[in-house]
Amino acid sequence: MKIIKLGVAMKIDRHGQAKILTVAEIQLLFNEGFTVDPPRDRALFAVCLYTACRISEAVTLNRRDVIDGKGNVRPEIIIRKGNTKGKLATRTIPVIADLRSKLTAYTPRKNSIYLFPGNATNSRAESHLHRDSALWLLRQACARVGLEGVSTHSFRRTALTQMSNAGIPLRVIQEISGHRTLDELYKYLEVKPEQVLGAVASLSMLAPLEPKNSPQPQTSSGFDAPDFDKSVLVEVNPPATALNPPPA
Repeated sequence: MKIIKLGVAMKIDRHGQAKILTVAEIQLLFNEGFTVDPPRDRALFAVCLYTACRISEAVTLNRRDVIDGKGNVRPEIIIRKGNTKGKLATRTIPVIADLRSKLTAYTPRKNSIYLFPGNATNSRAESHLHRDSALWLLRQACARVGLEGVSTHSFRRTALTQMSNAGIPLRVIQEISGHRTLDELYKYLEVKPEQVLGAVASLSMLAPLEPKNSPQPQTSSGFDAPDFDKSVLVEVNPPATALNPPPA
């Protein structure tokens, strides 16, 4: 049986687990946090949030796997096998409206094959944005809005936990996340104390109802019970014997 731990330590300086983001925190980051290159940064982390992908998978996305020849966002994002952890399999993730709006607002550099190319003025001009650069962008955004414990993995953990809480079967979530086994997926999911309380509280329906008129316990003979009618008792003389002669 797999146990999902409660109260995991907040991630600080790459120690502990990445924070699960609330809706308010997500809005704060996207609306006020990303200021270095807002359209790009919002698109980048929206990809992480709405596809539950790793940051390394997001920064290495090919432009043509997201944008078609006419410059329109495709209905699905292709995460190629070669860019996944362990190079297990290619994943195809549907693009929902929230992600589409962020991608539509972003115009990637046309002279790069990558959706998120590296800085055009340095050595990574021909490559993709480095994952450490993405982490730096996120740290700047979190510092700006006062959030702690957030890492690039927070978007993946948040997405997977949200799907689990929504009742999506774990096998379907695994197809999206790309985890090799369900055991690996379990490590990403967070269970809140109120969820545990709600689960235990649901057992109250199993409590037996108390009867309106509970029967009184009887003694071993039954003659001394409060509701026994003693008028039915008949005195019986014991049989005559030498020690017990019959009455005169």
